[in-house]
Amino acid sequence: MDNTIGFIGGGQMGEALIRGIIDSGLYDATSIFVAEPNEERRNYMTDTYGVQGYADSTPLWKSCSTILLAVKPQIMGIVLAASKNLVTPDHLIITIAAGLPISFYEKGLERDDCRIIRVMPNTPALVLEGASGLSGNSNATTDDLQRCEEILNKIGKAVILDETALDAVTGLSGSGPAYVFTFADAMIDAGIKAGLPRPTAETLALQTILGSVKLLIESKKHPAELRAMVTSPGGTTIAAQHVLERSGFKGIVMDAIEAAVNRSKELGKS
Repeated sequence: MDNTIGFIGGGQMGEALIRGIIDSGLYDATSIFVAEPNEERRNYMTDTYGVQGYADSTPLWKSCSTILLAVKPQIMGIVLAASKNLVTPDHLIITIAAGLPISFYEKGLERDDCRIIRVMPNTPALVLEGASGLSGNSNATTDDLQRCEEILNKIGKAVILDETALDAVTGLSGSGPAYVFTFADAMIDAGIKAGLPRPTAETLALQTILGSVKLLIESKKHPAELRAMVTSPGGTTIAAQHVLERSGFKGIVMDAIEAAVNRSKELGKS
């Protein structure tokens, strides 16, 4: 039971995590259990990754030391109600549902001895480049947090935070890929509008984004410093930058993230 992990929910985020931990070698596929009621989806998971699939979660609670809850927040209460008589203090419960506080799980399981860690990951975990924040309840040990951090670091980078910071993580990195995809889509369309064939525009835009992020990480320089290196007096970049500033681009991005943070807080309250 020590080297097993169960996923309740076989959706996109659960799949991303499963692929990551298999590719990294942290868990063998035969040590991974997935409870997914949708037969087509369950069969896809077992056929694609070689994991053990079940229609309900009972076998997972009996066989796995670590249980990862990967269902939508709206149905989490149903999952907890069905699981509360199967949970023991020996289980480490990790949840990746957005917005739901740890207290929600403690109340739903109707016990105060559960070891619970709340995580906010994101979908780039599918290519082992996820960004995650995590926080544990008072029962979660240092070893529990390190174990969870180890799992998440196999699919990207993880940081341990106080739970009060997780709504900010949700708005910034949890929803963040969507902002980047929107920006990439806009760059591609701009290239097409300027006369480039779509494949060429896609190649140049995506490589530009990839290279820019890599330069940010490896140079360890502030984004404003790197931007200044590209911006020549009276050149093309400053002309474009003027349009972004005049349109309130930075403020729009900040407002969008703030809206996501506030929505995460609303989900937690509801």
